[in-house]
Amino acid sequence: MADERIGVDESGKGDYFGPLVIAACFVGPWHLAELEGVADSKKLTDQKCLALDGKIRATCPHTVVAIGPNKYNDLYAKIGNLNKLLAWGHARAIENVLEKQACNLVISDQFADPRGLQRALMEKGRQVELVSRVRAESDLAVAAASVLARAEFLRRLKSLGEEIGVLLPKGAGPQVDEAARKLVASQGRDVLPRVAKMHFKTTEKVLGSLPGL
Repeated sequence: MADERIGVDESGKGDYFGPLVIAACFVGPWHLAELEGVADSKKLTDQKCLALDGKIRATCPHTVVAIGPNKYNDLYAKIGNLNKLLAWGHARAIENVLEKQACNLVISDQFADPRGLQRALMEKGRQVELVSRVRAESDLAVAAASVLARAEFLRRLKSLGEEIGVLLPKGAGPQVDEAARKLVASQGRDVLPRVAKMHFKTTEKVLGSLPGL
């Protein structure tokens, strides 16, 4: 637990609205006292994530890669696979932290074949040991990265909603489907790529239910 390592995690992968955010965070033994209270973001309230985000940013070398909906949709159209897109984003976040802080160990959640992430890393990243684990958020460095990613997701989702004048809900499901239908009905179908991940089934449900648009 006390070894120096970089943790990497993402937020927004399962959210129809908002960006995909990937964060990487370096944690050393000397950071432990400052990171008291940091846990997997899925176990924390939004308010707690936002509060801890500032503490982590002030304490640890880190980077946050935010891919807004327009860019996300472009990348998904080119790459055609979410796991490949995640591997690309994780690799960029890891490389960015390695530019700030030398480290020999990177821990990531086992979101896919870890060889995809290994291939996506550039020269500096390929020199480190990459460990992909199920429930990697139990590691403090991954938990810190998950908090950074979630806090940035929350801020950007709020900002997107303010831009279009609508409160955008988190997640996916009936509430999100209904919000998307109302949004398209009031602002037209062209608003969706600005705020949503278009490959989700929600898009087909919403546009299919409004054939006149």
